[in-house]
Amino acid sequence: MITIQNLSFSYSDKVVLSDISFSMKKGEHVSILGKSGCGKTTLVNILAGYLPIEKEVITIHGKSISKPGKNRIVVSQENDLFAWLTVWQNMSLVSSNQEKIHYYLSLVDLLLVKDFYPARLSGGMKKRLSLARALIVEPSFLILDEPFASLDHKTRDSVQEELSKIQQKTHKSILHITHNIEEALYLSDRIILLGGTPTSIIKEFAIDFPHPRMLSIKTLENFKKYKQEIADSYL
Repeated sequence: MITIQNLSFSYSDKVVLSDISFSMKKGEHVSILGKSGCGKTTLVNILAGYLPIEKEVITIHGKSISKPGKNRIVVSQENDLFAWLTVWQNMSLVSSNQEKIHYYLSLVDLLLVKDFYPARLSGGMKKRLSLARALIVEPSFLILDEPFASLDHKTRDSVQEELSKIQQKTHKSILHITHNIEEALYLSDRIILLGGTPTSIIKEFAIDFPHPRMLSIKTLENFKKYKQEIADSYL
């Protein structure tokens, strides 16, 4: 269980986040949706422990967090792979357990390219490797910070579908930061919409499509209705 209770944050005298409160259950995928500049990255940095907060308002399994730790790992849109290391060696940086490396590379369908260097990987393969390297640490939850923003539309759809399958196999809790309504809707159990000045939670949506999800659900009328309702709340 991850709980954020009455989180507020300011830069100097400017209040950026105001009274943010929500919780996550094990295995839940929650997306934080908001426009660019609303404070999503600030929220990520606080949850990751990169930005200090005065009060103990964030807990994981009942324990307060105040600094970075292996119980939560951030995967961002940036390429965080080491170009001079192979796929296997990139994994070995965070784990010496050969069986676990084998398992997680198989999970993301990269075992056959374990001796490739990142330059030989597609954008989608690089992102799957970043996910595998985060998962092998076995954090309590993953923080995905606009992870697919740099991918083209077709690749992004493919990686989203893979992520849905991976989450069902690992039962990992995922907090997903994005400004992409369709991406949030496709992947999430819940969507938390941020807005206002200063930024606060303005609405929550429970998404009841079954998992794992196929890309075909994006053509369903219910999906389109959800998307329109969320878009209208954005205004």
